[in-house]
Amino acid sequence: MIGLISATAAGAVGCERLAAAWPGRTRVYEGAVGDAVRRAFGECEQLVCFLATGAVVRLVAPLLGDKASDPGVVCVDEAGRFAVSLVGGHGGSANRLAQEVGEVLGAHPVVTTATDSVGVPGLDTLGCPVEGDVAGVSRAMLDGEPVALQAEVTWPLPALPSNVTLPTAVGDERPPRSAIRVTDRLRDPGDREVVLRPPTLVVGVGASKGAPADEILDLIHTALRDAGLSPLSIAELATVDAKAGEPGVVEAARRLGVPVLTYGADELAAVDVPNPSGAPLAAIGTPSVAEAAALVRGGELLVPKRKSTRSDGRPAMATCAVVRRPARGRLAVVGLGPGARDLLTPRAKDELRRASVLVGLDQYVDQIRDLLRPGTRILESGLGAEEERARTAVAEARRGQAVALIGSGDAGVYAMASPALAEASDDIDVVGVPGVTAALAAAAILGAPLGHDHASISLSDLHTPWEVIERRVRAAAEADIVVTFYNPRSRSRDWQLPKALAILAEHREPTTPVGVVRNASRTDESSRLTTLAELDPATVDMMTVVTVGNTATREIAGRMVTPRGYRWQEGTE
Repeated sequence: MIGLISATAAGAVGCERLAAAWPGRTRVYEGAVGDAVRRAFGECEQLVCFLATGAVVRLVAPLLGDKASDPGVVCVDEAGRFAVSLVGGHGGSANRLAQEVGEVLGAHPVVTTATDSVGVPGLDTLGCPVEGDVAGVSRAMLDGEPVALQAEVTWPLPALPSNVTLPTAVGDERPPRSAIRVTDRLRDPGDREVVLRPPTLVVGVGASKGAPADEILDLIHTALRDAGLSPLSIAELATVDAKAGEPGVVEAARRLGVPVLTYGADELAAVDVPNPSGAPLAAIGTPSVAEAAALVRGGELLVPKRKSTRSDGRPAMATCAVVRRPARGRLAVVGLGPGARDLLTPRAKDELRRASVLVGLDQYVDQIRDLLRPGTRILESGLGAEEERARTAVAEARRGQAVALIGSGDAGVYAMASPALAEASDDIDVVGVPGVTAALAAAAILGAPLGHDHASISLSDLHTPWEVIERRVRAAAEADIVVTFYNPRSRSRDWQLPKALAILAEHREPTTPVGVVRNASRTDESSRLTTLAELDPATVDMMTVVTVGNTATREIAGRMVTPRGYRWQEGTE
């Protein structure tokens, strides 16, 4: 919850705007400002204060406890010009909140965190628990001092500065005094060392009805300690479906801060385990719960099944087993939109900055090169190498990297998502990031040509036989569907567009509106509205999107409009 606090009428208006923009996320605190800040500080994860920074400093200073648990605090000036990340830039996500406030209010976000300011990822923002000297190692990264990266387990980290290197690559002249260790092993951080705890461990749990949460937790912590493993690296508890609502299991997961994953008895029974038992087989239909649930998605069994112990000597009510799940890289397939920077989504920007490897067409890489973190490895290639780029991106993800594969528009529309997902299997995590398509960008320029059913058809026969394309064009023509043509005409393919227009002309009047947009949303954008009879295909190229209306599409005040319903009355919706 985000607490909103103001002292003046102008500030109250700002609170109202944020509350309206974020329904369910905010709570407006009224009354005396000091009391409001104190109450919000104890009740909310984040605060936005429409007050002077000096006033907020005095109010929150006595309340500060620990940077890992204090809420993030953002200050906004009376005029709504600046959103200042004041407290909890990383731990309280105040830096991100300042960006969000800026987007709603039109304010300039002010972030003074050193790593954020120069594009270096904060060590406490990498998506996993962190221990050790975060400030000291961060300072070494910023000062260009050698920092050793010691990855005992694989975790898809974002790009790190060039002075952060694997131990084998560190020169003898300046041996590193600082280190980043990625491990799920129990280990106290050394001097000037940060330990990242990636979520690599799956704990399988079996429990009798009524098993206490304390008994389950004691068993898990003892098993991990004896195996030299950190509880901070637990990703999830796993058990059989029949135990999905077992109160002790649910409570144990809540206290650990991890989800409970459940599997059917038949699925668990098919898992080969070292310690099967007849008791669970008779009770719920699988010879193993703890080991099978931990192993069902693969991995290395680090702790075989073990039982809990009870001080009163009564029979154990819980079992557990621990598995290190297979290392998984991350592939984000990112749509960059039609080209304009303001049509690149915030989610796409986040994924570009999260990646350590970027794969893309050279001209698209140039569009977003300035958004990448220093140290990002760029693998770019030219036109016609789509399948090669897809294979490269998947291969890098399989090596445990955080990869961004970019495409124009939406990456799933005539772009890189399809070849990438055809290449990928379930051994990597894949994230799709939607983008504004060329058809949508062109439609917004033309008016509202896609107001009813519509289809996008590529006229390129490099990957699809023309016979198939022609059948699709004919079907759209007969169905009276608005059609947007991608890849309409190139130097070597100059007859496909005239042929497609001729097919549409068999079913539509010569006066049917046609919108032609070139380089939609870019600085050299151009557009025009013509008709099916008057369109000259020679004026169209590969940078152009051609939208042909249906029998209801009209030109109104110089705009192309397709009504939402089949009934049409001139001058009405």
